[in-house]
Amino acid sequence: MVLARVVGTVVATISHPHYKGRRLLVVQPLALSGQPEDGDFLALDNTHAGIGDTVLINREGNGARQVLQNPDAAVISVIVGIVDSVDVTFGA
Repeated sequence: MVLARVVGTVVATISHPHYKGRRLLVVQPLALSGQPEDGDFLALDNTHAGIGDTVLINREGNGARQVLQNPDAAVISVIVGIVDSVDVTFGA
């Protein structure tokens, strides 16, 4: 699972049939501090997330296919939730 912020959308005139009816979003992983990390990537939207939203992403092919309920889907990353808040505490 990856915590990330949506930073853009992808527009394509032709896409893989498994993407039909879903949006591809550009996401930027976040560090524990909430600051962006390097390495933006694409994720299939399953939640109606928008630009600026903090999202939770399943970035593992088999798990992503299970979320989509399609064992043959050509997908690795899928947004599975929109995050309302994050609270990180260290130590006891």
